[in-house]
Amino acid sequence: MKISDTKKLAAVTAAFFITVTAFSGCSESANSSQTTSSVSQAAKSDIDASIAAEDIDVGYDEESSVGIKFADGSAAIDGEGATAEGETVTISQAGTYILSGTATNGRIIVSAEKTAEIKLIFNGVDITCADNAPLLVSKAKKVYIVLEDGTENVLTDSASYSLGEDDSNTDGAIFSKADLTINGSGTLTVNANYKHGIVSKDDLVITDGNINVTSASTAMEGKDSVKISGGTFNISAGTNGIKSTNTEASDKGFISVTGGSFTVVANNDAFEAETVLSIESGSFDITTGGGSTNASMKSDGTPNSDWHNNMGNGGGGPNGGMGRPDDNGNGMGGEPPAMPTADNTGLTIETAANTTTDSTDTTDSTSTSAKALKAGSEVNISGGEFKIDSADDSVHSNGNIVITGGNISAASGDDGMHASGNLTISDGTVDITKSYEGIEGSIVTIDGGTISVVASDDGINCAGGSDTGSTDRMGADQFSAQEGVELNINGGTVTIDADGDGLDSNGNFTMAGGTVYVCGPTNGGNGALDYNGTATVTGGTLIACGAVGMEEGFGDNSTQYSVLHDLGSTVSANEKLTITDSDGKEILSFTPTKTWQSVVFTSADLKEGETYTITAGSQTETVTIDGIVTSNSKGMSFGRGHGGGRGF
Repeated sequence: MKISDTKKLAAVTAAFFITVTAFSGCSESANSSQTTSSVSQAAKSDIDASIAAEDIDVGYDEESSVGIKFADGSAAIDGEGATAEGETVTISQAGTYILSGTATNGRIIVSAEKTAEIKLIFNGVDITCADNAPLLVSKAKKVYIVLEDGTENVLTDSASYSLGEDDSNTDGAIFSKADLTINGSGTLTVNANYKHGIVSKDDLVITDGNINVTSASTAMEGKDSVKISGGTFNISAGTNGIKSTNTEASDKGFISVTGGSFTVVANNDAFEAETVLSIESGSFDITTGGGSTNASMKSDGTPNSDWHNNMGNGGGGPNGGMGRPDDNGNGMGGEPPAMPTADNTGLTIETAANTTTDSTDTTDSTSTSAKALKAGSEVNISGGEFKIDSADDSVHSNGNIVITGGNISAASGDDGMHASGNLTISDGTVDITKSYEGIEGSIVTIDGGTISVVASDDGINCAGGSDTGSTDRMGADQFSAQEGVELNINGGTVTIDADGDGLDSNGNFTMAGGTVYVCGPTNGGNGALDYNGTATVTGGTLIACGAVGMEEGFGDNSTQYSVLHDLGSTVSANEKLTITDSDGKEILSFTPTKTWQSVVFTSADLKEGETYTITAGSQTETVTIDGIVTSNSKGMSFGRGHGGGRGF
């Protein structure tokens, strides 16, 4: 096949598009009111996610290429630049090499000048190596693997390597010390029995291909970066699915995905970036640690010490104590989740970023982590379709999480989303069908989107600190307001089903817009709303139902009218709640799926001096708005929040 001008033009055009899209969306949306975090870390705007035309170009000049064919225990070479010794081929010059045939115990070694660019055309090649990497790039500037259309290509290693001084750090079936690009529409299957599947110690770029990787350890790694713009990926990983590990610079150690279809089953993290994980498009079907039924967090807030023994290369395990919610998202009720009583739980939870690597070796983290999407500095999602079933957090960042688009469906054995810094959602769909805590961050800001959360503890939790899974766990009860901790709802539609607090801020809670429904706790130890600072409403609509005992309403520093009202008796589950004005016009309605007795509601339609009728099941009561906050609560919070709401 000879290169055509059409293919070159297509490659240049596609590369331009990827470069533009990689930098679009780097800034926050114009209407985002996210408060700047005190954490200074890498963000999407700090990385170069552009892909060059050469990374997309699959064309080559067949006449000037070198042919290499494996057969009968040897390799035949047609051309200059490569030598063979039995089934071991060494490529020492820049150029294009077409590989085909079968080697039962062979290798391809690239050892050229540091300035050499080498293109390897996989044209139906099947290489098994008994004691080393089937493909080793020890020296070159850059290597391209082109998967010829319609071909099946297989690389297989063994469970142990025989390594010398020159290749002592080789630990992947495809191991490159140079930049590595994979493209073309053919199929590549990597069977990595020793450790890792595909490893680049520099940048790993994949723009096309059908990539199947089964690995004892990590499936795919680019130390400096992983950039993926297309392809179909089927990954089964003994540890991590796809990761980048450089800790030396804020513009490295990132993963950028702008397209592709991914099915990832991993014992540990599916996508793990040391700095930034950026996803703009693609489809993702992810299972980690055996899935959410093998929960890393028990319903009482303590780690499940057995969960990491039940992973079985992504296989299922016994239920890890996630008694609520069940797989159908049904409520449980009963006693409030007990707080953990000891730090010594038998499970190591990481508090730093991700993996530990040096300049010569690729090693997996010793900490136990089975998160789906994970980053050390920022997770940034602006598009894509996600189906996640994770034993650990579904989306996790030691810094910030920014969601500006995409459709995310997640079942988690711990948190649905956890950010140690700020978590901002401005658009897209987030559906957390199962979690310990649904959405968690120091500052959580919702400016738009459609968000649904089912949680066995808090629905949305804002608290300072890291996710430790112990008595220091982020979200543990606080009795005074924490500085720099906020929940801000400015838009979007939010639906919460929580057995703990529905909306919980260890600092302030501000609502300026949006629509919020909370089906809160059935026990009196938690509230539909819970905050330690002030609660202010200036706009939007909210109905929050829960038990009596710890109920809280908005504070009188608000500018929109609100009501906290305790009914005379408990309302059964699935009974419609309606609030009507004196003319019988319905102002608000909601059908909680659990029993409740206390309700908080606010709407721009509420007016001072007006009388409203609350109807729920067989109960009908009236309330007259006589101030910015109207309450009849006799609970422990006395019908008022820490922001000075009125009590009766």
